[in-house]
Amino acid sequence: MSSLRFHAKRLFDGYSFLNDQVLTITDGMISAIDENINEVDVAVSGLVVPGYIDLQINGGGGVLFNDEPSVANLNTIISAHAQFGTTAIMPTLITDKTTVMKQAADAVAEAIAKKTPGILGIHFEGPHLSLAKKGTHCGELIRPISDDEWQILSRTDVGEVMVTLAPETVSPADITRMVKLGINVCLGHTNADYTTAQKAVDAGATGFTHLFNAMSPLQGREPGVVGCALLNDHTQCGLIVDGHHVDYASCQLALKAKPAGGVFLVTDAMPPVGTEMKQFPLYDRTVYVENGKLTSTTGELAGSSLNMATAVKNTHHHLNMPLDESFRMASVYPANYLYANKKCVRGQLIVGMQADMAILNPDLSVSETWIGGKKFN
Repeated sequence: MSSLRFHAKRLFDGYSFLNDQVLTITDGMISAIDENINEVDVAVSGLVVPGYIDLQINGGGGVLFNDEPSVANLNTIISAHAQFGTTAIMPTLITDKTTVMKQAADAVAEAIAKKTPGILGIHFEGPHLSLAKKGTHCGELIRPISDDEWQILSRTDVGEVMVTLAPETVSPADITRMVKLGINVCLGHTNADYTTAQKAVDAGATGFTHLFNAMSPLQGREPGVVGCALLNDHTQCGLIVDGHHVDYASCQLALKAKPAGGVFLVTDAMPPVGTEMKQFPLYDRTVYVENGKLTSTTGELAGSSLNMATAVKNTHHHLNMPLDESFRMASVYPANYLYANKKCVRGQLIVGMQADMAILNPDLSVSETWIGGKKFN
């Protein structure tokens, strides 16, 4: 049993800002909190906040998860994002062949068995999407759900599972079947009308993937998927706050419409995060990076180069959200979504939680990241 006493001169625990808190970390978990600053092993002066949790990461550190699903590449991706305070991720596989889906599931299962830091499970974004709203996904690979995919979705060795689907391509009965398997079902890349989207929510879908992007819009006589997302208070929406995917005013509207906790930050990050890459291949195309915006040769946005530290900063400065709520959108709320009705040990810095922490400079950049009570970078 290993134990460490960690002094945070300033701490945000997920609820409140506190001064001079000493966390006793035992085997990676917070076992006690007190204010005896005379007996500590580590002391930090920056603001200590719960580590960021990103439920939609396609890549980082020069790696795209689809290209070679492996434990080594998962390590590269989490290492790239940990520079920016992210301590836990859902590696996201965009639409691909069933063989690649299996390879990705195998890689995540191996990573979890090896207790690879920061890997929570897997997010399958596709392949059961709408061709009309496919975005940068490969249309030739979009398909109905099959027995082979059900075998992958039924696995119990891959941690938490998220599936992004279009409700016009997957029946309410199949959505309910996924939910009974413990899968978090999100609606995305969909051109469904409001009624179809609502039937999916009634069947158990609880999330919306990158709100506003690649989904039927809110209109006066047809609320669309956006209207369904905003109207259902018990659902949660991922939001890409990079200034490219969604106008900041639209982001503010979503936050005004949803109850507290109804919106969490995601990056939809691609390989350039943590690198100086200016382009990379995707399917049979090339994606170019210009001023933080990723654009495919076929014209559409292709993920982002956003990191969580910047997402938090943008939320605070451009959306005028209080700092504590901006932090919750990157930690407490994604944890609440992923682990709804399950035991959760991430997203807060209180007794019983894993010691996943980001130490911030005054400008909200990240000076250190700790995962499981160990300095990660």
